[in-house]
Amino acid sequence: MVIELTGAPINEHELEHLVTRVFFKGIDLLGGLHKLAEYRTLTWLPSLARASFAIVLREEYLKTEEEIAAIVGLTKNTVRNILRADPQMALYKIQHMDELTKEEKKELRVHTAGGLAKLAYKLVKEGQDAQVMLEFCAATGAAVAQVCEVPWAYAVLKRMKGVKYPIESADVLKEKLKGIDIKGVPATDVVEEITYPIRTPAQLLHEIKEYLQMKGLA
Repeated sequence: MVIELTGAPINEHELEHLVTRVFFKGIDLLGGLHKLAEYRTLTWLPSLARASFAIVLREEYLKTEEEIAAIVGLTKNTVRNILRADPQMALYKIQHMDELTKEEKKELRVHTAGGLAKLAYKLVKEGQDAQVMLEFCAATGAAVAQVCEVPWAYAVLKRMKGVKYPIESADVLKEKLKGIDIKGVPATDVVEEITYPIRTPAQLLHEIKEYLQMKGLA
């Protein structure tokens, strides 16, 4: 299904996939669900979800405030507040949550969600997905293969289970991925050509995909 407004059409599957990654990274930045429960701020989750949609629609698809409001079901003013939110200020307030009153926590919701979504989007685009999502993907290789739409992703992540990050050189990868072919190229050759350090499993898949695209194999 495709949403079509005044700009380019949006594939809902691709949109929701990226929004989900941003949303989970936002939860990571908040300290995880346990921390949210501890601070009694679980009600922030719907705001974070809507903010994640708003940021992705703006950054990936260049949608206007009016278009975002129509898609997400928010007022134009709320969308504007999300898009104008300061990520560093949001992060600062989260880090000083213990000092906030109950009323201050309630007031933070929209602005903080926007700032968090902005920061989460930036980190996800840099290959720093939420740890909980990475662990789930690593444990369920079939899901990874389906999400990434590349069968080699399953084989790579399955072999990498238990490896500590960051990975500073190809040596560890060559040992772990020995015997695997990626698009007809030995994985041991591929990992010689990618950029280090590798900080997360998501970054590893991204670097391999970049190499394949450069070689015209993706």
